[in-house]
Amino acid sequence: MASVLLLPSSSSSCCCSRKINAAIHVPKLPKLSLSLPKIPMRNLGEELNIRDGFINTIPVEKINHVIEDRSYYSTNIVTTQLYAILEAVADRVEMHANIGEQRDNWNTLLLNSINMMILTAATMAGVAATAGGIGMPLLALKLSSTLLYSVATGMLLIMNKIQPSQLAEEQRNATRLFKQLQSQIQTLLAIGTPTQENVKEVMEKVLALDKAYPLPLLGAMLEKFPAKFEPAVWWPKNQVLQKKNFLHEGKQCNNGWTEELEMEMREIVKVVERKDIEDYVRLGNLALKINKTLAISGPLLTGIAALGSAFVGNGSWAPIVAVAAGALASTVNAFEHGGQVGMVIEMYRNCGGFFQLLQESIETTLEERDLEKRENGELFEMKVALKLGRSLSQLRELARKSASSHVDEFASKLF
Repeated sequence: MASVLLLPSSSSSCCCSRKINAAIHVPKLPKLSLSLPKIPMRNLGEELNIRDGFINTIPVEKINHVIEDRSYYSTNIVTTQLYAILEAVADRVEMHANIGEQRDNWNTLLLNSINMMILTAATMAGVAATAGGIGMPLLALKLSSTLLYSVATGMLLIMNKIQPSQLAEEQRNATRLFKQLQSQIQTLLAIGTPTQENVKEVMEKVLALDKAYPLPLLGAMLEKFPAKFEPAVWWPKNQVLQKKNFLHEGKQCNNGWTEELEMEMREIVKVVERKDIEDYVRLGNLALKINKTLAISGPLLTGIAALGSAFVGNGSWAPIVAVAAGALASTVNAFEHGGQVGMVIEMYRNCGGFFQLLQESIETTLEERDLEKRENGELFEMKVALKLGRSLSQLRELARKSASSHVDEFASKLF
């Protein structure tokens, strides 16, 4: 019984003494690479379009490119328009220069021709009186003298009406002002950012110059003998205030303007109006009266000389009148057109207009209360000083004298 019971025990101990080499082999799973889909980034406009149910089929890059193209197209059109105006201005410069030279030649040729005719007629009248007697020689001299005086009277009337020396000065002024406008356009194209407003402003300036200095004579010529002397006006009356200068970089709190600078500009305006403009208007009226007297006297004297030469041989007074009136007419003609009194009048008109434009530009600038819409104050002061031929210190000294009522000088040192 005991042996039977021990057998299982020995067999179990043998089994326990053995090593059990058993392992569980789990198959290796393949490596999985998880890639999440990228969420497209949308801007606010696209997101709102999707939320509202709209599908934008045009990429944002293309929309931005279209906007940039439109802006470039607008700038390009403005630049092209300014270049077209620049070409027209250059053409006007050439036209006014050529016509000014031509009308200056008119003055010289007509003056010499008329004076030679008058002197020849006076000589013939004197010879006819000296020869005496009657017959064909006397008749020929009388007829020739009378015809020359009559033709000289007609030509002198035309010459006095158109005033070639004044016409030439008009064209010289127009050439200078168109060149000035040409340089302004070139500066704007070179370093500025032109806008449609600039195109409109330049067009108005061109048309104002065309009106102030017309090229044709018939129907458009300026009145040479107005009832009252007035300075020339070659700028548009409704010109807008010049915007902030394109050369100004950086933002200043007052755009270069101070209370002292505004007071200085107001005093300069007072001096310009009280001294310079008033003086040129006075001189212009004086020159206009002298020119009117000379323009009437010349043809009147040649007409009297023509009548005197027609009666040569019928009395002792006729040859004296013919010769003396002819000599006086030649002197008056030489003084009027040789001295270019018409040119002096036009010079006074232009100078008066220059000071009137300066006065209006300062007043218009000061009336603008928004300082950012004005031209830079320091730059504006420098421009005014240059136009008056003064340094900045001299300009401020002039304003100080005007404020203390001790100014006895003109604002301009140029003319």
